[in-house]
Amino acid sequence: MSEPATSPAWEVGELDRAGEPQPGQILGEAGKLGLPQATALVIGNIVGTGIFLLPASLAAIGTISFPVMIATTIGAIALALVFGKLGARIPASGGPYAYARSGFGEFMGFWSAWSFWLTAWGGNAGIAVAWVGYVNHFLHWDNTAGQIAIGLVGIWIPALVNLTGVKNIGLFQSITTVLKFVPLIFVGIIGLFFIKTSNFGPFNAEGGSIWSAISLSLGLILFIYSGMESVTIVAERIKNPERNVGKASVYGVLACGLMYLLATLAVFGTVPHDQLKDSTAPFADALNNMFGGALWGNVMAVCAIISGIGALNGWTMLVAEMPMAAARDGMFPKSFARLSRREAPVVGILVGTGLTTLMLLFAYASENTFNTILLFASFTTAIPYFFSAAAQLFWLVTGGRTVNRARMAKDMTMAIIALVFSFAIVYSSGEQAVMLGILAMLIGVVVYIWTKARRGEYGPAGAVAETVAPGPAGPAGVGPAVPPVPPTGPA
Repeated sequence: MSEPATSPAWEVGELDRAGEPQPGQILGEAGKLGLPQATALVIGNIVGTGIFLLPASLAAIGTISFPVMIATTIGAIALALVFGKLGARIPASGGPYAYARSGFGEFMGFWSAWSFWLTAWGGNAGIAVAWVGYVNHFLHWDNTAGQIAIGLVGIWIPALVNLTGVKNIGLFQSITTVLKFVPLIFVGIIGLFFIKTSNFGPFNAEGGSIWSAISLSLGLILFIYSGMESVTIVAERIKNPERNVGKASVYGVLACGLMYLLATLAVFGTVPHDQLKDSTAPFADALNNMFGGALWGNVMAVCAIISGIGALNGWTMLVAEMPMAAARDGMFPKSFARLSRREAPVVGILVGTGLTTLMLLFAYASENTFNTILLFASFTTAIPYFFSAAAQLFWLVTGGRTVNRARMAKDMTMAIIALVFSFAIVYSSGEQAVMLGILAMLIGVVVYIWTKARRGEYGPAGAVAETVAPGPAGPAGVGPAVPPVPPTGPA
């Protein structure tokens, strides 16, 4: 038997609170993203600037990186399928925030929202720093002030696009996605006809242990799939979210996974290993070896610039949408939930972009901060991934209902793979990033306490501590007794 079409009362109640539009904030269909634009958002946020250097980094490790990439892609697809299931069951904005809240209550929902918010504005600074390098291929503003100026342009142009509304965001994202994806897939397909087996380097180029090589390549490859959750964050802005959130997530990850595999294989096979491992422009080297000449370095630099600005545009959207969903439930300041006449969450866009600006300045004032930022963002994005997969697993094993056993087994397998994928991201982030991430997550607990205090609540939402006269009801006769907190979720 298949699952019943109706949802239990407890789930309906959670859905009502987990990021759904409030009265007066229902968005019109005309301003929503269709399936092609939603898929472009996923692809645009996954494919940033890192892919343009990835083959060189993997070549230094060896061809062992190919089976690692295949395994990682399987994990990413599993997580995308989990997002699809969750999006169909809980088509609410906030994505991982709504899913964690549905499964584990408002605090874990808040923690997922807080963690993703850190990821969005912190990771945007990392993308901006990499973007500056490609712009400087043409401008040569090598002093710090010049690089900061370029970075600020890269950060604030997407912010201005976001302030004009979701329709322009979708158009901008679609155009930049096509302009960056087509050249990369071109290299991946055409390059297969120019492959020479002699160009492939050793299986383990570093000569150390196999596990060390696997761990290092895993750390590099896992990060390139960050952003697959993009469409779940903005479910409210997607047409027919019950259907299109899942489809866009899976289509986007499949397209990126295929492109990553083909492009990396083509570059490995067209550029000799000794040249590739030291290359600063592996795709340009591959095209030069295929067709001759030196023009392709400029072409690929342009593609990287387009790719970076597209990723910054999509992530700027997410940096505002996640706190907007949480603010509607009182988990963030109410100003984050207000929309402009163009239906843009202005406060979230401006605050998030301001924090990205500060992080960019911090990056240029410190040494080796770029890698720290990226690893920190990878750790914080793993938290929402983990609790999303855990929420799906929780639903599968505790939701009392009649199920199709074959479908249950498939969904359980995908949820478990997604959990392992999340664990792998945390492990590969490194000790320093995990330490910084935990500290930032603990700061979130203080913010949670502050938001609860402002709402006059103790415990889950709705459990308000009544003010009564001091008396014997309190411990040792001091203060009022706290009323019991009613349980939430399924019985």
